[in-house]
Amino acid sequence: MAKLTKKQKEAAAKIEKNRLYSLKDASALIKEVASAKFDESVDIAVRLGVDPRKANQMVRGVVTLPHGTGKDVRVLALVTPDKEAEATAAGADYVGLDEYLQKIKDGWTDVDVIITMPAVMGKLGPLGRILGPRGLMPNPKTGTVTMDVAKAVQEVKAGKIDFKVDKTGIVHASIGKVSFEADKITENAAELIQTLIKLKPTAAKGTYIKSINISSTMSPAIALDPKAV
Repeated sequence: MAKLTKKQKEAAAKIEKNRLYSLKDASALIKEVASAKFDESVDIAVRLGVDPRKANQMVRGVVTLPHGTGKDVRVLALVTPDKEAEATAAGADYVGLDEYLQKIKDGWTDVDVIITMPAVMGKLGPLGRILGPRGLMPNPKTGTVTMDVAKAVQEVKAGKIDFKVDKTGIVHASIGKVSFEADKITENAAELIQTLIKLKPTAAKGTYIKSINISSTMSPAIALDPKAV
């Protein structure tokens, strides 16, 4: 097991063991325990009382964080020529079609989100093996397959993220940066949690939100009180 650095020990000492923090207190504390020289991401992990192996208990959705993620999201718009100007004006970083499809075939995936149109999805099918494992395959359910390309690009740039429960029943998401004011971290986290609550499957029995932890890129996790949120 790797030894903790002096900064990591100091950070861990500020977090009370076995304490369940309120979201407000945890958001303030995460700023105190972050010690890296770069602007660390703030991440949240929510353990749900669902069985992701069952289709009727799968939890997946999108949420627009009130204050964005703090990240410069790189967007590729795979669109027909008549939509290129629209996508560019909306802020897409890369716009085109066949040339980018070829680049992806050659192994290029240096983007965070791909937005496309229904008519183009047929061309993306063969690239599923490349895009799927990286979470880059566009999906109508997340709003990344649409005729309103401009709106989709603008929403992603503004802080719209998609999430999906993993095979262990946990939803992971980035909800900001440690440079954010504590209130903004709180509001972003609350928006995601409330969205998860609204998406509770009717087939899920017992406690739905089992645990919530937030952490920064390099800090220990801070446990939240699920009942308080």
